[in-house]
Amino acid sequence: MTQFLHPDDIRTLFSSAMSDMYRTEVPQYGTLVQLVQDINAETLKACPELAESMKTTGEIGRLDVERHGAIRVGTAEELSGIRRMFAVMGMYPVGYYDLSVAGIPVHSTAFRPIDAASLTKNPFRVFTSLLRLDLLEDQELAEQAAQILARRRIFTNRVTQLIDLADTQGGLTQEQAVEFVAEALNTFRWHQNATVCTNTYQRLHDAHRLIADVVSFQGPHINHLTPRTLDIDAVQVGMPKRGIVAKAVIEGPPTRENPILLRQTSFKALQENVVFFGQEVGESGTHSARFGEIEQRGAALTKAGRALYDQALAKTRAAAPIGAAGEGVEAYQDELAKHFQVIPDDLEDMRTQGLAYFQYRAAENCALPDYASIDALIKDGHLIASPLTYEDFLPVSAAGIFQSNLGSDKQSNYSASANQSAFEEALGASVRDPFAMYAASERESLLTALKNLGQAQLVSGLKGA
Repeated sequence: MTQFLHPDDIRTLFSSAMSDMYRTEVPQYGTLVQLVQDINAETLKACPELAESMKTTGEIGRLDVERHGAIRVGTAEELSGIRRMFAVMGMYPVGYYDLSVAGIPVHSTAFRPIDAASLTKNPFRVFTSLLRLDLLEDQELAEQAAQILARRRIFTNRVTQLIDLADTQGGLTQEQAVEFVAEALNTFRWHQNATVCTNTYQRLHDAHRLIADVVSFQGPHINHLTPRTLDIDAVQVGMPKRGIVAKAVIEGPPTRENPILLRQTSFKALQENVVFFGQEVGESGTHSARFGEIEQRGAALTKAGRALYDQALAKTRAAAPIGAAGEGVEAYQDELAKHFQVIPDDLEDMRTQGLAYFQYRAAENCALPDYASIDALIKDGHLIASPLTYEDFLPVSAAGIFQSNLGSDKQSNYSASANQSAFEEALGASVRDPFAMYAASERESLLTALKNLGQAQLVSGLKGA
């Protein structure tokens, strides 16, 4: 019987190879990773309770591999091909993100593991954006861009063959997986030679810098990788001390005792030499797109919690807009702290108010007398609730990172132009609903814990709900 390598193991091979490649291409990313590791070690040493909690939940084992990447593709065919490639690694499309709300002409999904065991093994994910030429005002330029994109091929012949083979035989052997990873990396490499001339690049750039980044090159080069930190504020302060130019503001919620959702920051995109089509040897222009990002993840919020989050963020952005050069950061942070007081900074309050998702476990595996409620089991210490880690992304935060690394920290608000049906048609599949996934995970853990505690009546009540 043929032995296939588990998709989790293929994903681990791929994420490791991607990290090595990006450190070589963007040396400053290696400096960033070292900074994050140093701060994580200091944080765990200073807070033994956090270290113990992360050991209990399994978070500690994946801390150093907790990173995501981001790419931008130009056509439906490219997006569908990326979906098939990531499926070989056990990564599936979760969530739909409309970044037009911040003036970014893309919509996106996140390819990631979808079950708890795979997330624990290796949570690597890739935020993947599809260019929306329909949002470009200059439709003549949009048509030219579409023609340029139609001529390129972002997958090697061999990786396409291996993807087909994985579909046909139900997986890849160790040898095939190693070859698959090597071939797949070619899709995401940086290519210094552009596919367009200087004039075309400039027109695309003037329409939107992100359009130039997607259209002008041979493929969807990885535009950032992201280590996970336990203290993003310390990283923000530490970057300049190590010669790294940080973006002006941390995206997402404010500093809290109990983190929620996702906070992100980054270093500014590099100015890289580019040889445009038709240039002579020795001539070059420049392009700015690739950078390093840092993330800090907290509790996943329910729809009710997210509604409070969205309202608080909207009020903050309206009250204290940030300028292109980062003006107004202090006022923004003050407003952020003020408006986010609507979300309690206490785990039990968030749980009882239904604002966050939790993972439940029994403190002991033995039958107890019948309890009247889940709250009572928790109060007596028999049932333990830990917040589920948010595994997804925030559209306004993602747009803020994009905007910063396209040359401006100015926060922009536009009318939403969501079109999930068109995105899914291009994808060739439906995206999974992250809220439904968190709710199912919470419910499953609670049922298991209640069964372990012999609480048949509470189990029956949950199943009937």
